[in-house]
Amino acid sequence: MTPDTVPFGYREVAPEEKKRLVREQFDPIAATYDLADAILSAGLDEHWRKKGISLLGLKEGDRVLDLCGGTGDFALLAAGRTGDHSRVVIYDFNRKMMEAGRRKIGRSPRRDNIYCIQGDAECIAFVDEDFEAVTLGFGLRNFVHPELGLREIYRVLKPGGRLLVLEFSLPARRGLRSLYHFYSFRIMPLVARLICGTAGPFRYLAESIRVFPAPEEVAESIRQAGFQEVRFQRLSQGLATLYTARKEKQES
Repeated sequence: MTPDTVPFGYREVAPEEKKRLVREQFDPIAATYDLADAILSAGLDEHWRKKGISLLGLKEGDRVLDLCGGTGDFALLAAGRTGDHSRVVIYDFNRKMMEAGRRKIGRSPRRDNIYCIQGDAECIAFVDEDFEAVTLGFGLRNFVHPELGLREIYRVLKPGGRLLVLEFSLPARRGLRSLYHFYSFRIMPLVARLICGTAGPFRYLAESIRVFPAPEEVAESIRQAGFQEVRFQRLSQGLATLYTARKEKQES
Protein backbone atom coordinates (compact mmCIF):
# COMPACT_ATOMS: atom_id res chain seq x y z
CA MET A 1 0.00 0.00 0.00
CA THR A 2 1.36 3.42 -0.94
CA PRO A 3 0.89 6.41 1.40
CA ASP A 4 -1.69 9.11 0.69
CA THR A 5 0.92 11.84 1.15
CA VAL A 6 4.70 12.08 0.90
CA PRO A 7 7.14 14.77 2.06
CA PHE A 8 8.09 17.57 -0.29
CA GLY A 9 10.48 19.47 1.94
CA TYR A 10 8.51 20.41 5.04
CA ARG A 11 5.16 19.98 3.25
CA GLU A 12 3.09 16.85 2.86
CA VAL A 13 1.71 16.47 -0.65
CA ALA A 14 0.05 13.84 -2.83
CA PRO A 15 2.51 11.48 -4.56
CA GLU A 16 1.75 12.73 -8.07
CA GLU A 17 2.03 16.32 -6.89
CA LYS A 18 5.54 15.64 -5.59
CA LYS A 19 6.58 14.35 -9.02
CA ARG A 20 5.34 17.56 -10.60
CA LEU A 21 6.85 19.82 -7.97
CA VAL A 22 10.26 18.17 -8.11
CA ARG A 23 10.31 18.42 -11.90
CA GLU A 24 9.41 22.09 -11.70
CA GLN A 25 12.24 22.76 -9.23
CA PHE A 26 14.84 22.05 -11.90
CA ASP A 27 13.32 23.79 -14.92
CA PRO A 28 14.31 27.38 -13.98
CA ILE A 29 17.81 26.49 -12.75
CA ALA A 30 18.92 23.96 -15.40
CA ALA A 31 21.11 26.42 -17.33
CA THR A 32 22.96 27.57 -14.23
CA TYR A 33 22.82 24.35 -12.20
CA ASP A 34 26.47 23.36 -12.62
CA LEU A 35 27.74 26.81 -11.68
CA ALA A 36 25.48 27.00 -8.64
CA ASP A 37 26.44 23.50 -7.56
CA ALA A 38 30.15 24.28 -7.74
CA ILE A 39 29.89 27.60 -5.89
CA LEU A 40 27.42 26.58 -3.21
CA SER A 41 29.36 23.41 -2.36
CA ALA A 42 32.75 25.16 -2.66
CA GLY A 43 33.76 22.51 -5.15
CA LEU A 44 33.10 19.63 -2.77
CA ASP A 45 30.51 18.07 -5.08
CA GLU A 46 33.20 17.23 -7.64
CA HIS A 47 35.39 15.71 -4.94
CA TRP A 48 32.48 13.62 -3.65
CA ARG A 49 31.64 12.28 -7.12
CA LYS A 50 35.24 11.32 -7.86
CA LYS A 51 35.46 9.57 -4.51
CA GLY A 52 32.29 7.65 -5.29
CA ILE A 53 33.39 6.56 -8.74
CA SER A 54 36.66 5.32 -7.30
CA LEU A 55 34.69 3.04 -4.96
CA LEU A 56 32.51 1.61 -7.71
CA GLY A 57 35.28 -0.45 -9.29
CA LEU A 58 34.26 0.12 -12.91
CA LYS A 59 35.96 -1.95 -15.58
CA GLU A 60 36.56 -1.58 -19.31
CA GLY A 61 33.33 -2.18 -21.21
CA ASP A 62 30.97 -1.89 -18.23
CA ARG A 63 27.51 -0.57 -18.99
CA VAL A 64 26.48 2.12 -16.52
CA LEU A 65 23.13 3.74 -15.76
CA ASP A 66 23.43 7.26 -14.33
CA LEU A 67 20.04 7.54 -12.68
CA CYS A 68 18.72 11.06 -12.04
CA GLY A 69 21.80 11.94 -14.06
CA GLY A 70 20.92 15.59 -14.73
CA THR A 71 23.79 17.37 -16.48
CA GLY A 72 25.90 14.24 -16.63
CA ASP A 73 28.67 14.63 -14.05
CA PHE A 74 28.60 11.01 -12.90
CA ALA A 75 28.14 9.80 -16.49
CA LEU A 76 31.26 11.61 -17.65
CA LEU A 77 33.33 10.18 -14.81
CA ALA A 78 32.00 6.69 -15.49
CA ALA A 79 32.63 6.95 -19.24
CA GLY A 80 36.20 7.95 -18.55
CA ARG A 81 36.75 4.65 -16.73
CA THR A 82 34.80 2.24 -18.93
CA GLY A 83 36.46 2.93 -22.30
CA ASP A 84 35.46 3.01 -25.95
CA HIS A 85 33.23 -0.05 -25.89
CA SER A 86 31.06 0.94 -22.97
CA ARG A 87 27.58 2.43 -22.79
CA VAL A 88 26.72 5.05 -20.20
CA VAL A 89 23.10 6.19 -20.02
CA ILE A 90 21.96 9.41 -18.36
CA TYR A 91 18.40 8.77 -17.19
CA ASP A 92 16.46 11.73 -15.83
CA PHE A 93 12.87 12.93 -15.94
CA ASN A 94 13.87 16.55 -16.51
CA ARG A 95 14.73 17.20 -20.15
CA LYS A 96 16.06 20.71 -19.51
CA MET A 97 18.70 19.37 -17.15
CA MET A 98 19.94 16.87 -19.72
CA GLU A 99 19.91 19.52 -22.44
CA ALA A 100 21.99 21.78 -20.21
CA GLY A 101 24.65 19.09 -19.98
CA ARG A 102 24.96 18.44 -23.72
CA ARG A 103 27.68 21.02 -24.35
CA LYS A 104 29.77 19.57 -21.52
CA ILE A 105 29.24 16.04 -22.81
CA GLY A 106 30.04 17.17 -26.35
CA ARG A 107 33.53 18.19 -25.26
CA SER A 108 34.28 14.75 -23.83
CA PRO A 109 36.31 12.21 -25.85
CA ARG A 110 33.73 9.65 -24.65
CA ARG A 111 30.75 11.62 -25.96
CA ASP A 112 29.76 8.87 -28.41
CA ASN A 113 29.38 6.43 -25.53
CA ILE A 114 27.01 8.61 -23.49
CA TYR A 115 23.26 8.55 -24.16
CA CYS A 116 20.43 10.61 -22.67
CA ILE A 117 16.99 9.15 -21.99
CA GLN A 118 14.10 10.92 -20.30
CA GLY A 119 12.26 8.72 -17.85
CA ASP A 120 11.03 8.03 -14.33
CA ALA A 121 13.56 6.48 -11.95
CA GLU A 122 10.78 4.57 -10.21
CA CYS A 123 9.83 2.83 -13.47
CA ILE A 124 13.06 2.35 -15.43
CA ALA A 125 12.62 1.69 -19.15
CA PHE A 126 15.24 -1.04 -19.44
CA VAL A 127 15.06 -4.81 -19.38
CA ASP A 128 16.16 -6.89 -16.42
CA GLU A 129 19.88 -7.31 -15.75
CA ASP A 130 21.04 -4.75 -18.34
CA PHE A 131 23.79 -2.85 -16.46
CA GLU A 132 26.95 -3.62 -14.54
CA ALA A 133 26.61 -0.49 -12.42
CA VAL A 134 24.11 2.20 -11.43
CA THR A 135 24.98 5.63 -10.05
CA LEU A 136 22.46 7.84 -8.29
CA GLY A 137 23.66 11.32 -7.37
CA PHE A 138 21.53 13.54 -5.13
CA GLY A 139 18.32 11.99 -6.45
CA LEU A 140 17.09 9.56 -3.82
CA ARG A 141 15.61 12.40 -1.71
CA ASN A 142 13.43 13.32 -4.67
CA PHE A 143 11.89 9.90 -5.16
CA VAL A 144 8.21 9.69 -4.34
CA HIS A 145 8.55 6.06 -3.30
CA PRO A 146 12.25 5.30 -2.65
CA GLU A 147 11.54 1.61 -2.11
CA LEU A 148 10.15 1.32 -5.65
CA GLY A 149 13.13 3.09 -7.15
CA LEU A 150 15.60 0.89 -5.27
CA ARG A 151 13.81 -2.26 -6.41
CA GLU A 152 13.93 -0.98 -10.00
CA ILE A 153 17.66 -0.39 -9.68
CA TYR A 154 18.06 -3.93 -8.35
CA ARG A 155 16.05 -5.27 -11.30
CA VAL A 156 18.13 -3.62 -14.05
CA LEU A 157 21.48 -4.56 -12.48
CA LYS A 158 23.19 -7.73 -13.58
CA PRO A 159 24.01 -10.30 -10.90
CA GLY A 160 27.08 -8.97 -9.12
CA GLY A 161 26.28 -5.45 -10.35
CA ARG A 162 27.17 -2.45 -8.17
CA LEU A 163 25.15 0.45 -6.88
CA LEU A 164 26.57 3.83 -5.87
CA VAL A 165 24.37 6.43 -4.16
CA LEU A 166 25.62 9.91 -3.27
CA GLU A 167 23.24 11.93 -1.14
CA PHE A 168 23.28 14.96 1.10
CA SER A 169 23.11 14.41 4.85
CA LEU A 170 23.44 16.38 8.06
CA PRO A 171 26.65 16.83 10.04
CA ALA A 172 26.79 14.73 13.19
CA ARG A 173 28.43 17.43 15.32
CA ARG A 174 25.91 19.80 16.87
CA GLY A 175 27.99 22.95 16.38
CA LEU A 176 28.64 22.23 12.73
CA ARG A 177 25.00 21.31 12.21
CA SER A 178 23.91 24.72 13.59
CA LEU A 179 26.34 26.48 11.26
CA TYR A 180 25.10 24.39 8.33
CA HIS A 181 21.51 25.27 9.21
CA PHE A 182 22.35 28.98 9.10
CA TYR A 183 24.16 28.58 5.78
CA SER A 184 21.36 26.51 4.23
CA PHE A 185 18.50 28.82 5.10
CA ARG A 186 20.15 32.24 5.17
CA ILE A 187 23.22 32.30 2.92
CA MET A 188 22.52 29.68 0.26
CA PRO A 189 19.17 31.10 -0.95
CA LEU A 190 20.69 34.57 -1.33
CA VAL A 191 23.64 33.30 -3.36
CA ALA A 192 21.39 31.01 -5.37
CA ARG A 193 19.13 33.90 -6.32
CA LEU A 194 22.15 35.82 -7.64
CA ILE A 195 23.32 32.86 -9.72
CA CYS A 196 20.05 31.31 -10.85
CA GLY A 197 17.54 34.12 -10.46
CA THR A 198 15.46 32.11 -7.99
CA ALA A 199 15.91 30.76 -4.46
CA GLY A 200 12.91 28.42 -4.26
CA PRO A 201 14.65 25.23 -5.42
CA PHE A 202 17.41 25.74 -2.89
CA ARG A 203 14.99 26.26 -0.01
CA TYR A 204 13.42 22.96 -1.03
CA LEU A 205 16.92 21.42 -1.11
CA ALA A 206 17.60 22.55 2.47
CA GLU A 207 14.24 21.28 3.70
CA SER A 208 14.50 17.95 1.89
CA ILE A 209 17.87 17.20 3.46
CA ARG A 210 16.35 17.66 6.91
CA VAL A 211 13.39 15.34 6.38
CA PHE A 212 15.47 12.66 4.64
CA PRO A 213 16.30 9.58 6.74
CA ALA A 214 19.64 9.20 8.49
CA PRO A 215 22.36 7.20 6.71
CA GLU A 216 21.69 4.12 8.84
CA GLU A 217 18.06 4.11 7.73
CA VAL A 218 18.95 4.68 4.09
CA ALA A 219 21.39 1.77 4.20
CA GLU A 220 18.67 -0.44 5.67
CA SER A 221 16.28 0.58 2.85
CA ILE A 222 18.93 -0.48 0.34
CA ARG A 223 19.22 -3.86 2.10
CA GLN A 224 15.44 -4.26 2.08
CA ALA A 225 15.50 -3.86 -1.72
CA GLY A 226 17.64 -7.01 -1.89
CA PHE A 227 21.17 -5.63 -2.02
CA GLN A 228 24.14 -7.14 -0.24
CA GLU A 229 27.43 -5.68 0.99
CA VAL A 230 25.67 -2.40 1.83
CA ARG A 231 28.08 0.16 3.23
CA PHE A 232 28.10 3.89 3.73
CA GLN A 233 30.65 6.53 4.60
CA ARG A 234 30.14 10.14 5.60
CA LEU A 235 32.04 12.77 3.66
CA SER A 236 33.17 16.27 4.66
CA GLN A 237 32.07 15.98 8.28
CA GLY A 238 28.76 14.44 7.22
CA LEU A 239 27.65 16.99 4.61
CA ALA A 240 27.19 14.11 2.19
CA THR A 241 27.11 10.33 2.40
CA LEU A 242 28.24 7.68 -0.08
CA TYR A 243 26.42 4.35 -0.15
CA THR A 244 27.69 1.29 -2.00
CA ALA A 245 25.98 -2.04 -2.49
CA ARG A 246 26.04 -5.11 -4.70
CA LYS A 247 23.41 -7.32 -6.27
CA GLU A 248 23.89 -10.95 -5.34
CA LYS A 249 25.82 -13.04 -7.84
CA GLN A 250 24.14 -16.09 -9.29
CA GLU A 251 25.55 -19.42 -8.21
CA SER A 252 27.34 -21.26 -11.00
